[in-house]
Amino acid sequence: MMSELKAYYNKEVVPILTKTFEYKNPMQVPKLEKVVLNMGLGEAIHNVKLIDSAAEELKMIAGQSPVVTRAKKSIAAFKLRAGMPIGCMVTLRRNQMYDFYNKLVNIALPRVRDFRGISGKAFDGHGNYSLGVREHIIFPEIDYDKIDKIKGLNITVVTTAKTDEEGKKLLKLLGMPFRN
Repeated sequence: MMSELKAYYNKEVVPILTKTFEYKNPMQVPKLEKVVLNMGLGEAIHNVKLIDSAAEELKMIAGQSPVVTRAKKSIAAFKLRAGMPIGCMVTLRRNQMYDFYNKLVNIALPRVRDFRGISGKAFDGHGNYSLGVREHIIFPEIDYDKIDKIKGLNITVVTTAKTDEEGKKLLKLLGMPFRN
């Protein structure tokens, strides 16, 4: 079954992008490749149970089990040893990616206090966009009463766009609320 956003992309967004950037081949049209959610928890060095709760909450947000990320190097100043768990991440593709993107744009982002849109400057030069969310409680799956600590979340939207201009146009057409 195709997600609503994917159907909208195929029906509405592809013709607009093809016309705007004058693509000769339909395979040139940029599309969403994956969405990566990452929760870095520096405090997990002192409290290992924080990783479990973060993984559980990330699983509820993404609808997919996250992978626990571990430190690559030891850093004495931070009391960090190589191999210690310091965060968790999940990569979404296909329908789960479209469902999450739809939820992010239409439900979660508008719930941010004093929300006026997101910055259009966080592109990486290859059409991929990253944004940080300070409070993971903006997602409807998270029950505010059951969380022990408000955590931040990094979201990276990876596209097949070649330039930032193409990537921004794609995300804008898919409903990303950029500031003017």
